[in-house]
Amino acid sequence: MHTTVEHALEATALDGAFAASDDTGPLAAGDHYTVPGFDSVAHLAAASLGVAMVALVLDSGSAYWYSRDAGPRAPHVLHPLYLEAARRGAGQVLPDIAADARYRDTPPLTGPSPTTLRFFACEPVFTLSGRHVGALCVMDHAPRSGLDEAGLAALRNAARLAGAGVVLGSYLGRTDPVTQLPHRSAFFEDLRSRHKNGAQRAWLIAIEVAPVERFNAFVRAMGFPYADELMRAVAARVLDWMPPRTNLYQVGVTRFAAVLPDGDKPLETTQLDALVARLRTPFDCLDIPLTLQPGIGLLDLDVRQLDGADPLRQVMSASYAAQRNPRGWALYERSQDERHQQEFFLVTELAAALTERTELYLHYQPRVRLSDGRCIAMEALARWRHPTLGEVPPGQFVPLAERAGLMRSLTGWVLDHGVAQLAAWRRAGCDVGLSLNISNADFDADLVTRLQDVATRYGVDPGTLELEFTETTLMAHNDATRRHLAAVRELGAGIAIDDFGTGYSNLASLRQMPATCLKIDQSFVRAMDASRHDAAIVRSTAALAHDLGFRVVVEGVETRRIYDAVRRMDCDEVQGYFVSRPLPAAAVPPWLERTAEWHQRDDEGGP
Repeated sequence: MHTTVEHALEATALDGAFAASDDTGPLAAGDHYTVPGFDSVAHLAAASLGVAMVALVLDSGSAYWYSRDAGPRAPHVLHPLYLEAARRGAGQVLPDIAADARYRDTPPLTGPSPTTLRFFACEPVFTLSGRHVGALCVMDHAPRSGLDEAGLAALRNAARLAGAGVVLGSYLGRTDPVTQLPHRSAFFEDLRSRHKNGAQRAWLIAIEVAPVERFNAFVRAMGFPYADELMRAVAARVLDWMPPRTNLYQVGVTRFAAVLPDGDKPLETTQLDALVARLRTPFDCLDIPLTLQPGIGLLDLDVRQLDGADPLRQVMSASYAAQRNPRGWALYERSQDERHQQEFFLVTELAAALTERTELYLHYQPRVRLSDGRCIAMEALARWRHPTLGEVPPGQFVPLAERAGLMRSLTGWVLDHGVAQLAAWRRAGCDVGLSLNISNADFDADLVTRLQDVATRYGVDPGTLELEFTETTLMAHNDATRRHLAAVRELGAGIAIDDFGTGYSNLASLRQMPATCLKIDQSFVRAMDASRHDAAIVRSTAALAHDLGFRVVVEGVETRRIYDAVRRMDCDEVQGYFVSRPLPAAAVPPWLERTAEWHQRDDEGGP
């Protein structure tokens, strides 16, 4: 069922819709009128009728005031007797309040006013459909003989304009300008009306058109006209699918929602699959095809518990999860929602930790050369000790930083603190390098500048630094990637391909990368002593890397047996718990001293 603009207007409720003064307080001079055009209507009425004050009084209790009187604005509150007259739905003219037995002892304003008001007139205000919503009132200090035909016509016209402003304000406050669909306020009114009509349950559906970052990419690449046309096209497809007697609402830039007509009966899975199929079918917007990644969320809501609940956020949590579901739709799950809330909390806390607090710190894991046992470098690893949650694992906060756009800030923090610590170690006589992990978000022309700036700031030779990129990060880029890497190499810093073997690199791309080191992923290393296939992968990868001119580092060396097996292969360096667990900065110099004679130990001793 198509939701029209006319329906959206007819369903409008005025209660609480306007941020204006009510009958207990004024709208101060210069305030923004939330009924569009009221200031112009008031000027017009005051000038054409020659009155001192104009008020738009709505049945909801809101009131808008305009006064031509000079000096400070006093609080204006219309007396209940005049409010009653204004709400009767018929015009009224009081030529001389002092001469009218009904009103002479009751001034129009209950609050302080500059002078006595003697003239009062009001005209009802209606919406376009004829619904009475209030009255336009005019007042003056001097009595009159009444209003002639021209004056009455001017007052009626001003009231009609005010009514149009009320409708427009309601429309603008409740209707999306792109799709012309009602939005959040109308959605919640629908829910509240279900509750008032005795419904106990309601099924809600939310449609997430595309991940926000992807939609923003649409806008950057194609512009807002394309994005607007896309949202209109999506709305049209959803409306064609909607069950009868169902209204569609736009509740976010890329989100739609609806209250399904039968609160006790969920949609059939075939219906949901059909909607997902519709939305996954490519859209042809402005002659440019586009395939979306939609998510459909469902929530079974107890409308008796609507107050204090947040059903829209809950059903949107389900639609967000559905985008990662192959089927494309998902029911709301409290545990999943709580996880999303926890992730949001962690993201905000991480942002604060990066800029305001001292919760982040670094640990350093040694990398040892097999030929002589010398420690070549320390890998800087970010750690987070939250004041109330305690230690937050890197496997939890690093992916969150990537999704939340915080990776550049996190990398910047690690660069600054890691290089500062390296400078301190080298001043103390520790001849060791530093490797730092770089994410996909850091991969741009600014990378070399950032690296050079931090090295200059702390007086560190860039040749003592090595940047680690994952295989996937490197291979996902293009010729610009190689230019950035070449600039890093020209600076003197090393380049390591991290977690090699888990991505999707090909030999042609690998050959063209100006890397200096290849780190074989620990997933192949930990089972080497039990799996001849994993051992063969490590051995052949090491041989290939050497043929391509890379230094080979084996990660995940956790036992003596694995260490001995790697040492018998054509590998250069090892890293893992058998060598050392990640160390706090203060523990690095003593560890270096203890392992300085590594090569003198016999085969049984180990590090």
